[in-house]
Amino acid sequence: MPNDQGTAAPRVRRIAVIVGIAIVVVAGLAWLLRGSFDKPTPAATAPAPAVGVRLAALKNVSTSFEFAGRIKAVDKVEVRARIEGFLEKVLFREGQTVKAGDLLYQIEKVQFQAQVDQAKANLAVAEASLVDAQLEYDRQLDLSKRQFSPQSTVDHNKAVLDTANAHVLQTQAALTQAKVNLDYTDIRSPIDGRIGRTAYTIGNLVNPASGVLATIVSQDPIYVLFPVSVKDLETIRESRQKDGGLAKIEIRLRLSDGHDYPLAGVWNFTDPQVDQQTDSLIMRAVMPNPDGMLIDGQFVTAIIRERNESPQLVIPQSALQVDQSGYYALIVDGEHKVQQRRLKTGANVGTDVVVTSGLTVGDRVIVDGIQKVRPGQVVADAVLSPAGGG
Repeated sequence: MPNDQGTAAPRVRRIAVIVGIAIVVVAGLAWLLRGSFDKPTPAATAPAPAVGVRLAALKNVSTSFEFAGRIKAVDKVEVRARIEGFLEKVLFREGQTVKAGDLLYQIEKVQFQAQVDQAKANLAVAEASLVDAQLEYDRQLDLSKRQFSPQSTVDHNKAVLDTANAHVLQTQAALTQAKVNLDYTDIRSPIDGRIGRTAYTIGNLVNPASGVLATIVSQDPIYVLFPVSVKDLETIRESRQKDGGLAKIEIRLRLSDGHDYPLAGVWNFTDPQVDQQTDSLIMRAVMPNPDGMLIDGQFVTAIIRERNESPQLVIPQSALQVDQSGYYALIVDGEHKVQQRRLKTGANVGTDVVVTSGLTVGDRVIVDGIQKVRPGQVVADAVLSPAGGG
Protein backbone atom coordinates (compact mmCIF):
# COMPACT_ATOMS: atom_id res chain seq x y z
CA MET A 1 0.00 0.00 0.00
CA PRO A 2 1.57 3.33 -0.94
CA ASN A 3 2.64 5.77 1.73
CA ASP A 4 0.17 8.68 1.52
CA GLN A 5 2.26 10.83 3.83
CA GLY A 6 5.33 10.64 1.54
CA THR A 7 3.45 11.75 -1.56
CA ALA A 8 1.60 14.59 0.15
CA ALA A 9 4.69 16.67 0.95
CA PRO A 10 5.76 17.35 -2.70
CA ARG A 11 2.24 18.22 -3.60
CA VAL A 12 2.03 20.80 -0.83
CA ARG A 13 5.30 22.37 -1.97
CA ARG A 14 4.01 22.70 -5.55
CA ILE A 15 0.84 24.34 -4.35
CA ALA A 16 2.86 26.85 -2.26
CA VAL A 17 4.99 27.76 -5.25
CA ILE A 18 1.94 28.27 -7.47
CA VAL A 19 0.28 30.44 -4.83
CA GLY A 20 3.46 32.56 -4.47
CA ILE A 21 3.65 33.10 -8.21
CA ALA A 22 0.00 34.08 -8.28
CA ILE A 23 0.56 36.64 -5.51
CA VAL A 24 3.51 38.23 -7.37
CA VAL A 25 1.50 38.43 -10.60
CA VAL A 26 -1.48 40.00 -8.83
CA ALA A 27 0.80 42.53 -7.07
CA GLY A 28 2.44 43.47 -10.39
CA LEU A 29 -0.91 43.98 -12.09
CA ALA A 30 -2.08 46.11 -9.16
CA TRP A 31 1.05 48.31 -9.40
CA LEU A 32 0.59 48.79 -13.14
CA LEU A 33 -3.05 49.67 -12.75
CA ARG A 34 -2.30 52.13 -9.97
CA GLY A 35 0.42 53.76 -12.13
CA SER A 36 -2.02 54.18 -14.97
CA PHE A 37 -4.60 55.78 -12.67
CA ASP A 38 -2.02 58.04 -10.96
CA LYS A 39 -0.53 59.33 -14.27
CA PRO A 40 -1.53 63.02 -14.62
CA THR A 41 -3.50 64.13 -17.57
CA PRO A 42 -1.53 66.30 -20.04
CA ALA A 43 -1.83 70.00 -19.24
CA ALA A 44 -2.80 72.57 -21.82
CA THR A 45 0.23 73.97 -23.82
CA ALA A 46 1.48 77.33 -22.37
CA PRO A 47 1.22 80.28 -24.78
CA ALA A 48 4.46 81.62 -26.32
CA PRO A 49 5.74 84.74 -24.50
CA ALA A 50 5.11 88.04 -26.30
CA VAL A 51 8.09 90.23 -27.21
CA GLY A 52 8.53 93.51 -29.06
CA VAL A 53 11.10 93.69 -31.84
CA ARG A 54 12.68 96.38 -33.98
CA LEU A 55 14.17 95.78 -37.40
CA ALA A 56 17.92 96.35 -37.80
CA ALA A 57 18.12 99.14 -40.38
CA LEU A 58 20.57 101.39 -42.20
CA LYS A 59 20.88 104.97 -41.01
CA ASN A 60 23.01 107.84 -42.30
CA VAL A 61 25.58 108.54 -39.59
CA SER A 62 28.99 110.16 -39.48
CA THR A 63 31.99 108.22 -38.24
CA SER A 64 33.13 109.37 -34.82
CA PHE A 65 36.34 109.06 -32.82
CA GLU A 66 36.30 108.92 -29.04
CA PHE A 67 39.26 109.73 -26.80
CA ALA A 68 39.81 109.83 -23.06
CA GLY A 69 40.41 113.46 -22.15
CA ARG A 70 41.07 115.70 -19.19
CA ILE A 71 39.78 119.21 -18.54
CA LYS A 72 42.45 121.85 -17.94
CA ALA A 73 42.00 125.48 -17.00
CA VAL A 74 43.30 128.06 -19.49
CA ASP A 75 44.82 130.08 -16.61
CA LYS A 76 45.82 128.90 -13.15
CA VAL A 77 47.36 131.25 -10.59
CA GLU A 78 48.83 130.47 -7.19
CA VAL A 79 48.35 133.52 -4.98
CA ARG A 80 51.38 134.26 -2.76
CA ALA A 81 52.50 137.00 -0.36
CA ARG A 82 55.30 139.24 -1.68
CA ILE A 83 56.11 140.94 1.61
CA GLU A 84 56.09 139.91 5.27
CA GLY A 85 53.30 140.96 7.57
CA PHE A 86 50.25 139.91 9.54
CA LEU A 87 47.03 139.17 7.66
CA GLU A 88 44.51 141.83 8.57
CA LYS A 89 41.65 140.85 6.22
CA VAL A 90 40.55 137.89 4.09
CA LEU A 91 38.05 139.39 1.64
CA PHE A 92 36.67 136.40 -0.28
CA ARG A 93 34.53 133.33 0.27
CA GLU A 94 36.21 130.04 -0.54
CA GLY A 95 34.95 128.65 -3.85
CA GLN A 96 33.51 131.93 -5.10
CA THR A 97 34.05 133.45 -8.53
CA VAL A 98 36.43 136.41 -8.54
CA LYS A 99 37.30 139.04 -11.13
CA ALA A 100 40.73 140.37 -12.07
CA GLY A 101 41.62 143.15 -9.62
CA ASP A 102 39.36 141.94 -6.80
CA LEU A 103 40.96 142.41 -3.36
CA LEU A 104 41.58 139.00 -1.78
CA TYR A 105 43.88 139.58 1.23
CA GLN A 106 45.06 142.63 3.10
CA ILE A 107 48.29 142.67 5.12
CA GLU A 108 48.75 145.11 8.01
CA LYS A 109 49.78 148.46 6.44
CA VAL A 110 51.15 150.57 9.32
CA GLN A 111 54.85 149.77 8.99
CA PHE A 112 54.78 150.01 5.20
CA GLN A 113 53.00 153.36 5.27
CA ALA A 114 55.66 154.56 7.70
CA GLN A 115 58.37 153.45 5.26
CA VAL A 116 56.68 155.47 2.51
CA ASP A 117 56.51 158.54 4.72
CA GLN A 118 60.17 158.13 5.69
CA ALA A 119 61.19 157.79 2.04
CA LYS A 120 59.25 160.93 1.14
CA ALA A 121 61.06 162.85 3.91
CA ASN A 122 64.44 161.57 2.77
CA LEU A 123 63.62 162.63 -0.78
CA ALA A 124 62.68 166.13 0.40
CA VAL A 125 66.01 166.45 2.25
CA ALA A 126 67.91 165.20 -0.79
CA GLU A 127 66.13 167.62 -3.09
CA ALA A 128 66.88 170.53 -0.71
CA SER A 129 70.56 169.53 -0.64
CA LEU A 130 70.53 169.41 -4.42
CA VAL A 131 69.16 172.95 -4.63
CA ASP A 132 71.85 174.23 -2.21
CA ALA A 133 74.59 172.40 -4.11
CA GLN A 134 73.33 173.82 -7.40
CA LEU A 135 73.31 177.38 -6.06
CA GLU A 136 76.80 177.05 -4.60
CA TYR A 137 78.16 175.59 -7.81
CA ASP A 138 76.61 178.36 -9.91
CA ARG A 139 78.05 181.00 -7.56
CA GLN A 140 81.56 179.59 -7.62
CA LEU A 141 81.44 179.15 -11.37
CA ASP A 142 80.54 182.80 -11.84
CA LEU A 143 83.34 183.92 -9.52
CA SER A 144 85.76 181.67 -11.35
CA LYS A 145 84.94 183.37 -14.64
CA ARG A 146 85.91 186.69 -13.09
CA GLN A 147 89.06 185.25 -11.57
CA PHE A 148 87.73 185.62 -8.03
CA SER A 149 87.61 181.89 -7.27
CA PRO A 150 90.12 179.12 -7.99
CA GLN A 151 89.21 176.31 -10.37
CA SER A 152 89.69 173.74 -7.60
CA THR A 153 86.78 175.22 -5.67
CA VAL A 154 84.55 175.04 -8.74
CA ASP A 155 85.54 171.45 -9.26
CA HIS A 156 84.76 170.61 -5.66
CA ASN A 157 81.33 172.23 -5.88
CA LYS A 158 80.66 170.32 -9.10
CA ALA A 159 81.38 167.04 -7.29
CA VAL A 160 79.09 168.09 -4.44
CA LEU A 161 76.35 168.90 -6.97
CA ASP A 162 76.73 165.53 -8.70
CA THR A 163 76.59 163.76 -5.33
CA ALA A 164 73.41 165.64 -4.45
CA ASN A 165 71.88 164.60 -7.78
CA ALA A 166 72.76 160.95 -7.12
CA HIS A 167 71.33 161.15 -3.60
CA VAL A 168 68.02 162.43 -5.01
CA LEU A 169 67.89 159.50 -7.42
CA GLN A 170 68.68 157.12 -4.56
CA THR A 171 65.94 158.48 -2.33
CA GLN A 172 63.49 158.44 -5.25
CA ALA A 173 64.21 154.73 -5.75
CA ALA A 174 63.73 154.09 -2.04
CA LEU A 175 60.39 155.91 -2.19
CA THR A 176 59.33 153.82 -5.21
CA GLN A 177 60.24 150.60 -3.38
CA ALA A 178 58.38 151.73 -0.28
CA LYS A 179 55.27 152.49 -2.34
CA VAL A 180 55.49 149.09 -4.05
CA ASN A 181 55.75 147.33 -0.69
CA LEU A 182 52.74 149.28 0.51
CA ASP A 183 50.82 148.20 -2.59
CA TYR A 184 51.81 144.59 -1.88
CA THR A 185 49.81 144.74 1.34
CA ASP A 186 46.75 144.49 -0.91
CA ILE A 187 46.79 141.08 -2.60
CA ARG A 188 44.49 141.14 -5.63
CA SER A 189 43.31 138.56 -8.14
CA PRO A 190 45.30 138.73 -11.39
CA ILE A 191 42.67 136.80 -13.42
CA ASP A 192 38.97 136.03 -13.62
CA GLY A 193 38.19 132.61 -12.19
CA ARG A 194 37.15 130.56 -9.19
CA ILE A 195 39.22 130.70 -6.03
CA GLY A 196 39.88 127.68 -3.83
CA ARG A 197 40.54 127.29 -0.12
CA THR A 198 42.65 129.77 1.82
CA ALA A 199 45.74 128.37 3.52
CA TYR A 200 45.94 131.24 6.06
CA THR A 201 43.37 133.13 8.07
CA ILE A 202 43.28 136.53 9.76
CA GLY A 203 46.08 137.17 12.25
CA ASN A 204 48.65 134.84 10.72
CA LEU A 205 52.10 136.02 9.72
CA VAL A 206 52.74 135.53 6.01
CA ASN A 207 55.75 136.15 3.78
CA PRO A 208 57.14 134.98 0.42
CA ALA A 209 58.25 131.72 2.08
CA SER A 210 54.73 130.94 3.31
CA GLY A 211 53.83 129.21 0.06
CA VAL A 212 50.50 129.36 -1.75
CA LEU A 213 47.79 131.35 0.02
CA ALA A 214 45.05 130.26 -2.42
CA THR A 215 44.71 129.05 -6.02
CA ILE A 216 42.57 130.64 -8.73
CA VAL A 217 41.59 128.74 -11.89
CA SER A 218 39.89 130.33 -14.86
CA GLN A 219 36.47 128.93 -15.85
CA ASP A 220 35.33 130.18 -19.22
CA PRO A 221 36.61 129.19 -21.69
CA ILE A 222 38.39 126.01 -20.63
CA TYR A 223 40.64 123.45 -22.35
CA VAL A 224 40.21 119.73 -22.94
CA LEU A 225 43.37 117.73 -23.71
CA PHE A 226 43.37 114.18 -25.13
CA PRO A 227 45.85 111.82 -26.84
CA VAL A 228 45.23 110.88 -30.49
CA SER A 229 47.03 108.15 -32.43
CA VAL A 230 48.88 109.19 -35.57
CA LYS A 231 46.60 106.96 -37.66
CA ASP A 232 43.41 108.57 -36.33
CA LEU A 233 44.94 112.02 -36.74
CA GLU A 234 45.47 111.42 -40.46
CA THR A 235 41.82 110.36 -40.85
CA ILE A 236 40.63 113.41 -38.93
CA ARG A 237 42.77 115.72 -41.05
CA GLU A 238 41.34 114.24 -44.24
CA SER A 239 37.85 114.95 -42.98
CA ARG A 240 38.83 118.63 -42.56
CA GLN A 241 39.24 119.07 -46.31
CA LYS A 242 36.38 121.26 -47.50
CA ASP A 243 36.15 123.34 -50.68
CA GLY A 244 39.92 123.44 -51.03
CA GLY A 245 40.43 124.65 -47.44
CA LEU A 246 40.47 123.29 -43.93
CA ALA A 247 37.25 123.25 -41.93
CA LYS A 248 37.30 123.69 -38.17
CA ILE A 249 37.12 120.43 -36.22
CA GLU A 250 34.20 120.42 -33.80
CA ILE A 251 34.75 118.72 -30.44
CA ARG A 252 31.96 117.24 -28.36
CA LEU A 253 32.26 115.93 -24.80
CA ARG A 254 30.62 113.11 -22.89
CA LEU A 255 30.71 113.48 -19.11
CA SER A 256 31.58 110.67 -16.70
CA ASP A 257 27.88 110.08 -15.92
CA GLY A 258 27.20 109.28 -19.59
CA HIS A 259 25.46 112.56 -20.44
CA ASP A 260 26.58 114.66 -23.40
CA TYR A 261 27.91 118.15 -22.70
CA PRO A 262 25.53 120.53 -24.49
CA LEU A 263 28.11 122.91 -26.00
CA ALA A 264 30.65 122.19 -28.74
CA GLY A 265 34.28 123.25 -28.71
CA VAL A 266 36.92 123.83 -31.39
CA TRP A 267 40.24 122.08 -31.88
CA ASN A 268 42.96 124.75 -31.53
CA PHE A 269 46.27 122.99 -30.92
CA THR A 270 48.15 119.80 -31.82
CA ASP A 271 51.35 118.84 -30.03
CA PRO A 272 54.26 118.93 -32.52
CA GLN A 273 55.91 115.87 -30.93
CA VAL A 274 54.75 112.24 -31.05
CA ASP A 275 55.09 110.04 -27.98
CA GLN A 276 57.24 107.19 -29.33
CA GLN A 277 55.94 104.70 -26.75
CA THR A 278 52.27 105.15 -27.68
CA ASP A 279 52.57 106.58 -31.22
CA SER A 280 50.17 109.32 -30.22
CA LEU A 281 50.23 113.05 -29.62
CA ILE A 282 48.22 115.50 -27.56
CA MET A 283 45.37 117.49 -29.07
CA ARG A 284 43.70 120.42 -27.36
CA ALA A 285 40.31 122.02 -27.83
CA VAL A 286 38.77 125.17 -26.39
CA MET A 287 35.38 124.56 -24.77
CA PRO A 288 32.83 127.19 -23.73
CA ASN A 289 32.03 126.82 -20.03
CA PRO A 290 29.60 129.59 -19.05
CA ASP A 291 27.95 127.61 -16.25
CA GLY A 292 31.16 126.19 -14.80
CA MET A 293 30.02 122.62 -15.48
CA LEU A 294 33.52 121.61 -16.60
CA ILE A 295 36.09 121.58 -13.79
CA ASP A 296 39.87 121.67 -13.98
CA GLY A 297 41.24 118.09 -13.78
CA GLN A 298 37.91 116.42 -14.66
CA PHE A 299 37.94 113.29 -16.85
CA VAL A 300 35.70 113.33 -19.96
CA THR A 301 35.33 111.60 -23.32
CA ALA A 302 36.24 113.81 -26.29
CA ILE A 303 34.30 113.01 -29.47
CA ILE A 304 35.20 114.03 -33.01
CA ARG A 305 32.67 113.26 -35.75
CA GLU A 306 33.41 113.28 -39.47
CA ARG A 307 31.36 115.75 -41.49
CA ASN A 308 30.44 113.27 -44.24
CA GLU A 309 27.65 110.81 -43.40
CA SER A 310 27.43 107.21 -44.63
CA PRO A 311 24.74 104.52 -44.20
CA GLN A 312 25.48 102.21 -41.28
CA LEU A 313 23.52 99.44 -39.56
CA VAL A 314 21.95 100.56 -36.28
CA ILE A 315 19.78 99.03 -33.56
CA PRO A 316 18.25 100.60 -30.44
CA GLN A 317 20.60 100.79 -27.46
CA SER A 318 17.88 99.07 -25.41
CA ALA A 319 18.47 95.88 -27.44
CA LEU A 320 22.16 95.75 -26.57
CA GLN A 321 23.12 93.25 -23.84
CA VAL A 322 26.51 92.51 -22.34
CA ASP A 323 28.15 89.63 -20.48
CA GLN A 324 31.69 88.44 -19.81
CA SER A 325 32.16 87.61 -23.50
CA GLY A 326 31.10 91.05 -24.72
CA TYR A 327 28.04 92.55 -26.39
CA TYR A 328 25.17 90.57 -27.84
CA ALA A 329 21.52 90.92 -28.89
CA LEU A 330 18.57 88.52 -29.01
CA ILE A 331 16.78 88.20 -32.34
CA VAL A 332 13.71 86.31 -33.59
CA ASP A 333 14.33 84.09 -36.62
CA GLY A 334 11.90 83.01 -39.35
CA GLU A 335 10.54 80.18 -37.17
CA HIS A 336 9.80 82.64 -34.32
CA LYS A 337 12.62 81.22 -32.23
CA VAL A 338 14.99 83.32 -30.16
CA GLN A 339 18.65 83.42 -31.22
CA GLN A 340 21.65 85.05 -29.57
CA ARG A 341 23.96 87.08 -31.83
CA ARG A 342 27.40 88.30 -30.74
CA LEU A 343 27.98 91.90 -31.87
CA LYS A 344 30.71 94.39 -32.51
CA THR A 345 29.52 97.93 -32.00
CA GLY A 346 30.53 101.41 -33.03
CA ALA A 347 29.45 104.85 -31.92
CA ASN A 348 26.17 105.79 -30.26
CA VAL A 349 23.80 107.73 -32.51
CA GLY A 350 21.11 109.26 -30.33
CA THR A 351 19.16 106.34 -28.83
CA ASP A 352 20.67 103.91 -31.37
CA VAL A 353 24.05 102.22 -31.59
CA VAL A 354 26.03 101.35 -34.71
CA VAL A 355 26.59 97.61 -35.24
CA THR A 356 29.68 96.77 -37.27
CA SER A 357 29.25 92.98 -37.30
CA GLY A 358 26.85 90.29 -36.09
CA LEU A 359 23.60 91.49 -37.71
CA THR A 360 22.18 92.13 -41.16
CA VAL A 361 19.53 94.53 -42.40
CA GLY A 362 16.03 93.35 -41.47
CA ASP A 363 17.00 91.19 -38.47
CA ARG A 364 14.22 91.28 -35.86
CA VAL A 365 15.97 92.45 -32.72
CA ILE A 366 14.15 92.05 -29.39
CA VAL A 367 13.84 95.36 -27.53
CA ASP A 368 10.90 94.59 -25.22
CA GLY A 369 10.53 91.46 -23.08
CA ILE A 370 14.21 90.48 -23.23
CA GLN A 371 14.27 89.31 -19.62
CA LYS A 372 11.52 86.70 -20.04
CA VAL A 373 12.95 84.77 -23.03
CA ARG A 374 15.98 82.61 -23.74
CA PRO A 375 17.72 81.34 -26.88
CA GLY A 376 15.81 78.53 -28.62
CA GLN A 377 12.44 79.53 -27.17
CA VAL A 378 9.46 80.12 -29.46
CA VAL A 379 7.96 83.58 -28.98
CA ALA A 380 5.12 85.72 -30.29
CA ASP A 381 6.89 88.75 -31.72
CA ALA A 382 5.43 92.07 -32.79
CA VAL A 383 7.28 94.84 -34.63
CA LEU A 384 7.31 98.08 -32.64
CA SER A 385 7.31 101.53 -34.15
CA PRO A 386 10.43 103.68 -33.57
CA ALA A 387 8.48 105.85 -31.11
CA GLY A 388 7.52 102.90 -28.93
CA GLY A 389 10.54 100.73 -29.38
CA GLY A 390 11.75 100.80 -25.86
